[in-house]
Amino acid sequence: MNVLVTGGAGYIGSHTVVELMNAGHEVIIADNLSNASADVIDRIEKITGKAPEFYRINCCSEILKSIFARHRIDAVIHFAGYKAVGESVRMPLQYYRNNIDSTLSLLEAMEYGGCKKLVFSSSATVYGPDNPHPYKEEMPALQSASPYGWTKVMIERILTDYVTAHPDFCAVLLRYFNPIGAHESGLLGDDPNGIPNNLMPYIGRVAAGKLEKLTIFGGDYATPDGTCQRDYLHVVDLAVGHLRALEYAMEHSGAEAINLGTGKGVSVLELVHAFEQANNMKLPFTIGARRDGDLPAFWADAEKAKKLLHWEAVHSLEDMCKSAWEFARTH
Repeated sequence: MNVLVTGGAGYIGSHTVVELMNAGHEVIIADNLSNASADVIDRIEKITGKAPEFYRINCCSEILKSIFARHRIDAVIHFAGYKAVGESVRMPLQYYRNNIDSTLSLLEAMEYGGCKKLVFSSSATVYGPDNPHPYKEEMPALQSASPYGWTKVMIERILTDYVTAHPDFCAVLLRYFNPIGAHESGLLGDDPNGIPNNLMPYIGRVAAGKLEKLTIFGGDYATPDGTCQRDYLHVVDLAVGHLRALEYAMEHSGAEAINLGTGKGVSVLELVHAFEQANNMKLPFTIGARRDGDLPAFWADAEKAKKLLHWEAVHSLEDMCKSAWEFARTH
């Protein structure tokens, strides 16, 4: 199949591109490189033996239609969008404009090209502050604690409405949790531009001596050690989940929300200590104030993914920490 991957040069997108290409699919990437590097395309080629087609474009643009004019696109995996919870609290307009506009432009381009299969990169943040954990797909998902999460809520609503109007369209809404780790080759990992907003790339830069210390946001939550608990899963497991979701979409219609997670909660302090143990080092860190938009704890109920997609996470926390450090120390 010809698969368009928006945001395909990014962290999760690039790992998914590798899984798609290794499965024999032809991949076209659309990415403006706002939070990625062009050399990711070369790294993908080193891993797979073939370079994906690459267009450096803003996915909010009408130019997106030109890709559908040049290629027969069978399906789309949509990653393009801003993704940092804390940053979204400070920059809400940019998040609403970029994340929602890119999705609207993509749907118009898909309609133009006659493409009816979409896998959307949603988020566990759609469950908001009131649902108990573990999060289950049948819970209300019309709330969030941050503008980032609200963009995911709104996009899920847009896609659900679009599917209602186009019953032969399929949109798989992948609500995933906290991806960390890196590709086993050491060539792909989480390497954002500027100071990282996410935990693991920040840990990696502290471990590499590029940043002085790690600040943990909040040590007084109602959790066993006072720090936030999250469902951390290996990025390669997550990428495989997108491949399974694509296979599901090709055989179905309608909108389907599916969690991708391990089903286990791990605290920030537990992750820091796991990284130290896995890589035989000590990390300097301090406990700071809480960060706006963060919830105390959440993790997935991943049974639906197992049932519908025949998918479950297989990598351990140690695997995640070792692979993340292997990438960080070499990049």
